[in-house]
Amino acid sequence: MGQLRIIAGKWRRRSIPVQDLKGLRPTPDRVRETLFNWLGQRCDGWRCLDLFAGSGALGLEAASRGATQVVFIESDALAAHAIEQWVHRAGGAPECQIVRAKAQDWCLDAAPEGFDLIFLDPPFGMGMIERIIPMATRLMAPTGLLYIESEAPLDAAGMAAHGLSEFRADKAGAVHYHLLQFSASQGAQDANWGLSGNV
Repeated sequence: MGQLRIIAGKWRRRSIPVQDLKGLRPTPDRVRETLFNWLGQRCDGWRCLDLFAGSGALGLEAASRGATQVVFIESDALAAHAIEQWVHRAGGAPECQIVRAKAQDWCLDAAPEGFDLIFLDPPFGMGMIERIIPMATRLMAPTGLLYIESEAPLDAAGMAAHGLSEFRADKAGAVHYHLLQFSASQGAQDANWGLSGNV
């Protein structure tokens, strides 16, 4: 079993155990630090969705930084239970909701709630990103953001077909990570989230 750590916020420096599960590929501390630098460090008042939650590191980081709601979707019973236990040991967090379900099934049944930030980190090599993006974008707020980890760079034309444009992207090892927004909402993003090309 490995460990990650919460980087900032109310749970700063708390460790997150990483279960030894097939296909589990938690987002490293350095990548999460870069992502939240892009986001402006804080998530105060945000509603977040952590699909394919795994260790829960992305959603827990958002909750630590002020998100008012974080929904974790995880199909593996052991992984989902580990997130629940972590939140309990941290003193509880009413903003955290852990749901054991397949991400695709949950997205199909979910009402379009307008999440401000959706984390999408599916298993690699299964072509899941192409299938899940239309489901995820249906759940985003008009000024929402979509974070994706993938084994290859995302195709700009493919993202445009879903109404998305890339705000920032980088690579760490074999993992490509991207922050996307709705193409027509660039101005709204800059106004509402404080994001800019200088982040």
